Amino acid sequence: MAMIIVKAQVAGLVREISKQKGFGIDNITSDFFQALDRKVRELVDESVARARENGRKTLMARDI
Repeated sequence: MAMIIVKAQVAGLVREISKQKGFGIDNITSDFFQALDRKVRELVDESVARARENGRKTLMARDI
């Protein structure tokens, strides 16, 4: 299954946050991206279930 996250976007965000906060994070391992992708998929799955439980066919921010 293809990743649903965009690695370049995540890496850019990590660099930006790291620079702003002075953390010095320069590298990201591939298993981080895999774990993040799994977490995002879980979040979407839970959101879909919550919307369905509330009788809606539309996902909303409150489902997160």
